[in-house]
Amino acid sequence: MGDRTNTHTGAAGRASVVDRPDSLRNVVLVGHSGAGKTTLVDALALASGAVNRTGRVEDGGSLSDYDEIEHRQQRSVQLSLVPLEWNGIRINLLDTPGHADFVGELRAGLRAADAALFVVSAADGVAGSTRLVWEECAAVGMPRALVVTHLEAARADFDEMTEVCRRVFGGDDPDAVLPLYLPLHGEERSDGHAPVAGLIGLLTQRIFDYSSGERVERAPDPEHLPLIADARARLIEGIIAESEDETLMDRYLGGEEVRTETLVEDLEKAVARGVFHPVLAAAPAAEGARQGLGTVELLELVTSGFPSPTEREIPPVTTPDGRPCPPLACDPDGPLVAEVVKTSSDPYAGRMSLVRVFSGTLRPDAAAHVSGHGPADRGPAPGREPHDVDERVGALTSPFGRRQRHLPKAVAGDLACVARLSRAETGDTLSDKDTPLLVEPWVLPDPLLPVAVEAHGRSDEDRLSQGLARLVAEDPTLRLERNPDTHQVVLWCMGEAHRDVALERLRTRYGVRVDAVPHRVALRETFAGPATGRGRHVKQSGGHGQYAVCEITVEPLPTGSGVEFVDAVVGGAVPRQFVPSVEKGVRAQAARGVAAGYPLVDVRVTLVDGKAHSVDSSDAAFQTAGALALREAAAGARILLLEPVAEVRVTVSDEYVGAVLSDLSGRRGRVVGTEQVPGGSTLVRAEVPEAEIGRYAVDLRSLSHGTGRFTRAHLRHEPVPRQVETRIRERAGAGVA
Repeated sequence: MGDRTNTHTGAAGRASVVDRPDSLRNVVLVGHSGAGKTTLVDALALASGAVNRTGRVEDGGSLSDYDEIEHRQQRSVQLSLVPLEWNGIRINLLDTPGHADFVGELRAGLRAADAALFVVSAADGVAGSTRLVWEECAAVGMPRALVVTHLEAARADFDEMTEVCRRVFGGDDPDAVLPLYLPLHGEERSDGHAPVAGLIGLLTQRIFDYSSGERVERAPDPEHLPLIADARARLIEGIIAESEDETLMDRYLGGEEVRTETLVEDLEKAVARGVFHPVLAAAPAAEGARQGLGTVELLELVTSGFPSPTEREIPPVTTPDGRPCPPLACDPDGPLVAEVVKTSSDPYAGRMSLVRVFSGTLRPDAAAHVSGHGPADRGPAPGREPHDVDERVGALTSPFGRRQRHLPKAVAGDLACVARLSRAETGDTLSDKDTPLLVEPWVLPDPLLPVAVEAHGRSDEDRLSQGLARLVAEDPTLRLERNPDTHQVVLWCMGEAHRDVALERLRTRYGVRVDAVPHRVALRETFAGPATGRGRHVKQSGGHGQYAVCEITVEPLPTGSGVEFVDAVVGGAVPRQFVPSVEKGVRAQAARGVAAGYPLVDVRVTLVDGKAHSVDSSDAAFQTAGALALREAAAGARILLLEPVAEVRVTVSDEYVGAVLSDLSGRRGRVVGTEQVPGGSTLVRAEVPEAEIGRYAVDLRSLSHGTGRFTRAHLRHEPVPRQVETRIRERAGAGVA
């Protein structure tokens, strides 16, 4: 694995047809922003011959032709697919954004892949968010390997970074994370740093020298032998410990020499089973060179050590109405089951859907059924309606940078872009028209940063709803809400970077300009104590006049009671037909509020007396009288403002618990409990006013160095503290909600 002579078979610029799933490898690259994932993809494309030394493909275009937003922000913000070929194997590389805001793109990449390459920077170390993704992959048994980049940095140390990876990713078995190669350093520079010029293969004990710009294999120098011996013995023991041959360890400890071929075979099996995680080093090619450091070794690891789609289980499949189906196999001749893992829109090409084919064969111009948004027992995702429609599959293409190369088909295990699926959204399932199926959706965190938006101008108002709907259809980590209490259109995002990209796409793709305005929480009003009110609506204007008088009492009720109306009139002071009119007027006034303009809740309003006129009394008159009575009662009573309180559950590494507790206290939060959870983390349960956690998604990430995550759920409304209430009333008086 990586120690053998390799020749690539891919032809630059041509999208070859794959007929067998076992000739495919789907690999997702994971790592924090700046770790070097995209640079590594470029280096692998160069080494495999997919691009030439200028970074251009044979049929035109550059691998680095990315989204315009990525150009402006100088970072990846979306999942991208780069297909390569090596030794007759198609490798679908899925490059994911490293910023935590774009976790939806990362999860889509994990769903589409069968193995993961974790890219860590020797200069920056391992980010907390990368560790969380590692734990997710471990939970499902996904095969993983590690690639150390930025070895050219002055403070880079491969050995030190390897030990960090063993400690962070190894868990209870650090010997499952070991290097396959050691760096070979060149001559020391004037700044005292010796750049890495090659690799020392520990299994074959050979040198792979990249200093000339081409990979040259040779025997090790005498000074390398002691270093090789120690690291090699450690690696052999780690491989044998995961071997399926239970007698191999005893034979090895008994002094038997294990053949290199046996070690390589056991290593490949252990990697494919997800129980051994090799560490490699990689660096981009020097100017004019064809192969970057470690690229050949990495390609060999992917093709021989990572599993093909046939070796991975297909996600659970049901019928659209939720009935379970027998497990499917990754078989090109099986029933069609494909999943949309990404949706994008192009001003010229229209909507494009990146799909992973799990079973069957997807062909252009074929009829397919589109099922969307989760099993029936879970209901639709927030902001999205379930749908079951038939569509015709458009052209199939294989993306490469901004180029799209046509494919005649996509077999089980492959990835392809499908054109003109007008109803399909990210997460939807494509299946046979006559036997529709639904793949269980992957888990996504809830977007927790609210952004209230308004159309910038009159021309934007007409396109706003359609633009937001299309935006949400593309990105399942966005949630659209039209708040009935505040009448705001709220776009829930993963963070500030996610928000900026969403609003920029709204402007550039759909021609809709919006303004972000302060997000308002849904406040309420209630009576602090009992009160009485009299509503008198008497007018004479010629002809029939208006006459209605009613008297009410108001008393507070427990939280969550809403508004109760009780008829306690005796003697017919208010005729029976007008009692519902009084109630209607009271409820209408309660909805408008009685003090600061927020809905009135948790009160019982009792109609106790009134007067009517045989001619001038009417439904409208008693509605008005009911509203006036409630307002008069409020004028003589103390009205409390109520704010929504959320139940917040924060999971954070133990080292940051103190900071989280202190921060929650500063947000007027009440901690109701803490408990230990596996993996050295703590779950903190607290009740926090929703007005204080509008930016908590951003603040917690900073506070916990990317290791914290939280959920929120509305709990109840509670009285606002006096000092906060004063500020709210002042803003309401100034016309600021």
